[in-house]
Amino acid sequence: MTVMGDGFPFPYRLFFLYMEPISALAGAYYAAIHPSDYLLDLVKPTQTDFNRAVLDTPTSMTLFQLANLYLLFALNEHLVLSSTSSPKTWRRLLFCLLVADLGHLATMIPAGTEIFWNVPKWNAMAWGSVGFVYVGASIRLCFLAGVGLGHHERRAARPDVLTRSMPSAPLDANLVQNF
Repeated sequence: MTVMGDGFPFPYRLFFLYMEPISALAGAYYAAIHPSDYLLDLVKPTQTDFNRAVLDTPTSMTLFQLANLYLLFALNEHLVLSSTSSPKTWRRLLFCLLVADLGHLATMIPAGTEIFWNVPKWNAMAWGSVGFVYVGASIRLCFLAGVGLGHHERRAARPDVLTRSMPSAPLDANLVQNF
């Protein structure tokens, strides 16, 4: 099976097309199917007095919305990136996901700064909500900085199927910038 993103180095394709979307699907499943456990595991590294309880309606709705956003994240990342070889499209989507990474980490601020650096206290949820986000953001930053791309980016820059049949027009220099 050929994937349009094949022009990029294998480590990027492995992470962005498979590992991260599967991780996001796991988060969506856990938040939607086991919302009480999800919430308990989320706060456990910083709050020992939190007990599993029946969730109120607003909290349940919020967790279902979170699950929906995890699903969107997974589908968006895999389906968009696997359908194109355009470095510009990859950069733009990965930039948006980097902004989402920063926003995701910012949502952890109410747990206190300890959640960001006290790795020995992390449970599986903290590893997913903080550690894995650090990894994803770091890999995105590497891609956006061009680390390891070299000739791969030039090879991947072939036109997409839709643009092949369109008449060529003079390109404005501002439109062909990297980002």
